Amino acid sequence: MSAEGRPFLQVVRGDATPEEIAALVAVLSARAAAASAAAGGGTRRTSAWADRSRMVRTPLPHGPGAWRHSALPR
Repeated sequence: MSAEGRPFLQVVRGDATPEEIAALVAVLSARAAAASAAAGGGTRRTSAWADRSRMVRTPLPHGPGAWRHSALPR
């Protein structure tokens, strides 16, 4: 049987109720999510459109003739 056909969890002994299996799956899912977040898998990149630093104006140039360059696009 292929790896996709095998069950992820299997009750070997006892008679687990559906509630007990659901609780076990919830705990394992939460633990896997916490492990992936700790490994850096939970970080999201901010898109350039949503980046607030785009709204911050760059410093104006200093020195002679700086007033001319302050309005020119770079």
